[in-house]
Amino acid sequence: MQTRTAREWGQMQRPVDCPLCDPRREEGQHVVFETALCRFLQQDRDQDVLVGSGIIVPRSHRVTAFELTPVEWRDTQQLLVQAKEYIDERWHPDGYTLGWNVGVVSNQTIAHAHLHVVPRYADEPCAGKGLRYWLKSADNRRMQARG
Repeated sequence: MQTRTAREWGQMQRPVDCPLCDPRREEGQHVVFETALCRFLQQDRDQDVLVGSGIIVPRSHRVTAFELTPVEWRDTQQLLVQAKEYIDERWHPDGYTLGWNVGVVSNQTIAHAHLHVVPRYADEPCAGKGLRYWLKSADNRRMQARG
């Protein structure tokens, strides 16, 4: 099996086919808030388990967060604050997990940068387990560290 980087994958996926470049292409996906450069999206199919979750995406096709411009970072932060206020008011979470997946090995499945905004609840089965819980597990130890 050939492993591709997110950049290679992003070059294969044309922006006209990208579900985040045009959110209307993805059934059940809604623009909740937007700025001139970024959008906060929610997907209906994610709401049964990840209640209140969404993603913040740049309008321009950027494969990873490392490609965002300073102004896109500013708009991402602005939408993150706005999304938190919206989620807090509507679902009253007990915390948040925020994250970017960069590259195929990190489970980036869409070659368009997106910040996951995941509200967390005290009564969920994985309460108290954040992103690093699985990454720090002994099962995730590499066979040989690179030099």
